[in-house]
Amino acid sequence: MSELASSPGEHGTAVGDGWVRTARDGAVLTVTLDRPDQLNAQTPATWTALAAVGASLDDDVRVVVLRGEGRSFSAGLDRSLFGADPSTPGGLGELGRMPAEQAQERIRGYQAGFRWLRSPGIVSVAAVQGHAIGAGAQLALACDMRVMTDDASLRLPEVTLGLVPDLTGTSTLAELVGYARAMEICLTGRPVPAAEALATGIANAVVPREGLDAAVAQLVAVLTASPVGAVRETAALVRSAVRNDPATQDAAERAAQTRRLAELAASLGGSAAEA
Repeated sequence: MSELASSPGEHGTAVGDGWVRTARDGAVLTVTLDRPDQLNAQTPATWTALAAVGASLDDDVRVVVLRGEGRSFSAGLDRSLFGADPSTPGGLGELGRMPAEQAQERIRGYQAGFRWLRSPGIVSVAAVQGHAIGAGAQLALACDMRVMTDDASLRLPEVTLGLVPDLTGTSTLAELVGYARAMEICLTGRPVPAAEALATGIANAVVPREGLDAAVAQLVAVLTASPVGAVRETAALVRSAVRNDPATQDAAERAAQTRRLAELAASLGGSAAEA
């Protein structure tokens, strides 16, 4: 097993001071929120650390598994950031007093900690147990797939606090469950239990808590079994399908298949020459 980034941690590599650690095993990078005593509550440092992991990916990484240490995936934003004190870095008081353009630019930086989980070249899987609330839910939703324990739930309570989901959650949720269901989940702020998450397409699988590691490992094994080029092209097509009109998507499929055929022909040609 190899490691990514700097500052070795007990179980992997710590990234900055955002309670994020990573461990590399071949083509699989595991990213763990490592603040179990606070239910993996997040701060801007967490998002900076996550963005740094995304920026450091090399082409050999095929799958990223995102986990939360302890009994919950992530309880969301650290409580200290909800105060009105403008001197708290990254707090609501500081952001609320910034000029609009500056605040939006700050939030853009935070969103970078989430968007990389759908970067070209990787497939991301969230392993979700216990609570995934607010920023925690949005982090799980930022991944391509989710495996949840049967006691897990996701919740976007921002509207009940006078806020909005602003860490990429509205687009990823609407892609998964459709307009009306996404609207209802966001405007009520209610929990979405694992069984409903599975029925509505948020979760790809729901398993007992003790079976989470095995279920994720099985999924990762399947994701890394097929040729890397085919997996990456297919993932790119599925991602673009939710935005493209049919004609544009048909063209994307043609272009991708042409690239795959050319690569296969070249590899077969090389095999024939060697024979």
